[in-house]
Amino acid sequence: MTKISRRALLGSTAAATVAYATGPLFAQKGELPSQKVRVGVMGLSRGRSLAVSAARLPGVDVAYVCDVDSSRAGSAVAQLEKDTGQSPEPITDYRRMLDDKDLDIVVCAAPNHWHAPATILACNAGKHVYCEKPASHNPWEGEMMIKAARHNDRAVQLGTQRRTSTGYIDAIAKLHEGIIGNVYCARSWYNNIREGMGIGHPAEVPGNLDYELWQGPAPRMPYYDNRIHYNWHWLWHWGNGELGNNGIHSLDVCRWGLQVEFPETVVSSGGRYAYEDDQQTPDTNIATYEFAEGKQISWQGRSCNRHKDSSAFVSFYGDKGACEIDAKGNYKFFDRNDKLFDEEKKSTYANEPHIQNLVDAVRSGDHLNLNAEIEIGHRSTLLCHLGNIAYRTQSMLTCDTKNGRILNNEDAMKLWKREYEPGWEPKVG
Repeated sequence: MTKISRRALLGSTAAATVAYATGPLFAQKGELPSQKVRVGVMGLSRGRSLAVSAARLPGVDVAYVCDVDSSRAGSAVAQLEKDTGQSPEPITDYRRMLDDKDLDIVVCAAPNHWHAPATILACNAGKHVYCEKPASHNPWEGEMMIKAARHNDRAVQLGTQRRTSTGYIDAIAKLHEGIIGNVYCARSWYNNIREGMGIGHPAEVPGNLDYELWQGPAPRMPYYDNRIHYNWHWLWHWGNGELGNNGIHSLDVCRWGLQVEFPETVVSSGGRYAYEDDQQTPDTNIATYEFAEGKQISWQGRSCNRHKDSSAFVSFYGDKGACEIDAKGNYKFFDRNDKLFDEEKKSTYANEPHIQNLVDAVRSGDHLNLNAEIEIGHRSTLLCHLGNIAYRTQSMLTCDTKNGRILNNEDAMKLWKREYEPGWEPKVG
């Protein structure tokens, strides 16, 4: 990768932040953009916040809010009416959005097993997409998402909002300029105080939940009382554990700062230590990625212990110093003697600039001019998948540095793609 100057990086990737603060750059002061953008939002846990954020942007109309839980759709409408004055139509079947030829953007904030299939279907239907992290449930799906975006010429943005945070943009640009020399190592953390999910039991599906549609692309499983609406994250059938749930954010920043793409080797260790319950994914995990450029990324997650080794969200290490960036984008730079010499305590980290970045790309027709375009998003998400695959197979992975595919490990490559419910396998068309 060629090095980019701080001024150039700030100028190109901070445009969405400026647009959010002042309105789209081509609009006159006090005017709405000439091109109205209509949005439908799928998945109303995280999606509720995204719907409100989208509705606050100039010239954006949230036309639908969709959830397989009918109670969520109704309450989302009430919140949007209160917070923004918009009254979207509440629906339970996302396919109604795809049938609306006047809908421009589909926001997919449904569970992970829906991210890629919904994105691909939306692209095939001519919609642009804002897809929540992680990009996909498995690596194959990420590759298919890129194909769908390219084949249909659609803008697909991943919800890694730090790519549009002024604090992160500034810090990363300084790293790329060489403020701490050759940056060769990045570390990242996630800590929480999650409770156990318990031992589930078969139960009747609640009347407000369309469980058949909730499962969608995933092979059918009986309904249990401890999985929906959140604990599916900790079961491989639907989720990607904490590495895919929150590790994606910090690993994306690590990869961005180090200017690396696909790893050469991956190792991952950990387990479910805090509770004895139905959770399959680790609550304590360390994943390490080595790159051919002589660089390393590590991620440490402790879902059941909030004590932190560092106040930083990510840290970078170079031959002339170090950098710490917190979760909001505030940063500090230290010299080789660990003396602070540069810091920034004001940052912009919010949904709106990141969504605005997508809206601007839709309006301009430049569908690749995205801060977290799906190819970027897939490569960062792939680090999560590779870490999980290394953990599940208890093996060190060796990868093709051109595409990230796993070499000489048939058991690991079996997890490159999942099985799908008949008729649900994503297809680009």
